[in-house]
Amino acid sequence: MPADFNWAIGGEAGDGIDSTGKIFAQALSRAGRHVFTSKDFASRIRGGYTAYKVRTAVDPVQSVVDRLDVLIALTPRTIEENLDELHEGSVIIYDGDRTTMENVEIPEGMVGLDVPLKRLAEEAGGAIMRNVVALGAACEVSDFPIENLDSALEKRFGSKGQALVDNNKEAARKGRDYVAEEYDHEFDYELETTDADYVLLNGDEAIGMGAIAAGCKFYAGYPITPATDVMEYLTGRIEQFGGHVVQAEDELSAINIALGAARAGARSMTATSGPGIDLMAETFGLVATSETPLVIVDVMRSGPSTGMPTKQEQGDLNMMLYGGHGEIPRFVLGPTSISECFWKTVEAFNLAEKYQTPVYIAADLAMAVTEQTFPPEAFDMDEVEIERGKVVDEETIGEWQNEKGQFQPHAITDDGVSPRAFPGTAEGAHMSTGLEHDELGRRTEDTEMRVEQVDKRNRKVETAREEEDWTPREFGNPDSENLVISWGSNEGAMTEAIDFLEEEDVDVRFLSVPYLFPRPDLTDEVESAENVVVVECNATGQFADVVEHDTLSRVDRVNKYDGVRFKADELAAEIKAALQEADQ
Repeated sequence: MPADFNWAIGGEAGDGIDSTGKIFAQALSRAGRHVFTSKDFASRIRGGYTAYKVRTAVDPVQSVVDRLDVLIALTPRTIEENLDELHEGSVIIYDGDRTTMENVEIPEGMVGLDVPLKRLAEEAGGAIMRNVVALGAACEVSDFPIENLDSALEKRFGSKGQALVDNNKEAARKGRDYVAEEYDHEFDYELETTDADYVLLNGDEAIGMGAIAAGCKFYAGYPITPATDVMEYLTGRIEQFGGHVVQAEDELSAINIALGAARAGARSMTATSGPGIDLMAETFGLVATSETPLVIVDVMRSGPSTGMPTKQEQGDLNMMLYGGHGEIPRFVLGPTSISECFWKTVEAFNLAEKYQTPVYIAADLAMAVTEQTFPPEAFDMDEVEIERGKVVDEETIGEWQNEKGQFQPHAITDDGVSPRAFPGTAEGAHMSTGLEHDELGRRTEDTEMRVEQVDKRNRKVETAREEEDWTPREFGNPDSENLVISWGSNEGAMTEAIDFLEEEDVDVRFLSVPYLFPRPDLTDEVESAENVVVVECNATGQFADVVEHDTLSRVDRVNKYDGVRFKADELAAEIKAALQEADQ
């Protein structure tokens, strides 16, 4: 019996694939099992292949793998799309009464369960519940107590009335009973339950939760895949903590509104994806020049242009590092896991206010839409610290006034950080402009002041390099001659890939870099390694270019840009091949 269990449902967009997958994932997590999900969905409301995969185990799981144990196939294409992941003994649940499924051929060595999903759902109260019937059938196949499914159904449908909840529970039991009565087969799966209590959330939700924990009081955004869940999470929640959400008419308006809130003294944030970052670039420069703290989330997807809105990629790195006209000081944080989405969001707000500069959070689709389980202590609010930076009040503002008693919001300082007065602070009235300005914030073309202000703003980054901890996360064998470097959501797949590599007597040292600018100096690590491989989801190796620039050393590259995230076993094979090629 495998240590983990891999389940999936697939069909067309509009078939309720996402909600069905979430119900099963929630049921597993409530039963004390770890869960890691993966989605493959089309960029349309109806039609196009869509799938939801759940990997679950008693021990933590951090990636998906190329194996499926149970597949609920709502269309023939579902079987075709997953054929490479199915294995001898895999169970395929389908509805042979459907015209499109009546002649389905089950691959040799696999178990086909023809379950009349629609008919059983109608008997329970409505054809719309056919996917819940399939969940009940999956419970029987995996020996998973159906009572664990009940709580997830109650959470999903409870707001719509107890009758609907009861109908869904009945539908699930009809699926379970049908398989038990019609198929005399010993299945190879048994899902153990535990008393553990886990939180199940995705990366977008973790970012929203981190924003609230950090004291964010204002969010402005425009819906765009895959960043919309940030706004959806905050809506209805941030208001409970004195905050507000505004849906703007477009991304340019969103960042301008968020900038206004930040100027008013509120911790403010916006979130978007690649096309939105393009539109926000001009205001991004205004944020930096006016020295306004603002957090901007880029949930990356496949580009350029509209690209593939529902597919994975890490192609926006150069835009976040270098985007915008002129030279703009900024910070770029790259969460490496869903839990890090929470903590890096808290850190982003602190950095934004401490250094009065815009901060990018570089997330990606694979992390944003993936649900994963965590123990509640992974998000210990007592560990959250809030730093508002060099804020002055009535007692300290005198230190930052000129001989005329005027407040200097852009005062030249050794560390590059000027004083900040919230609106309403006595004797703190001031102005700021996107034009170059003097210490009072008034526009100027004086050459000496221009140089002083540019140097002052850039000193913030140098100060941060010295004051903050930019250490990467490290895994594997610290003494290995094989060094793997990556960033973003690749961390989970890579940490599990280390185990696959160890089984083949290949050891690696893995550095996962959560700080993209400023970033750690990896020169010593690169120079001490025999082989260096940089892993990322883009075509040109944008972070590999950065590593080569910083260390003046050539590196090997493992790139994936087909719109699908790395899988642990796949990544292990790619790295092994890269190391073997490097040794030749």
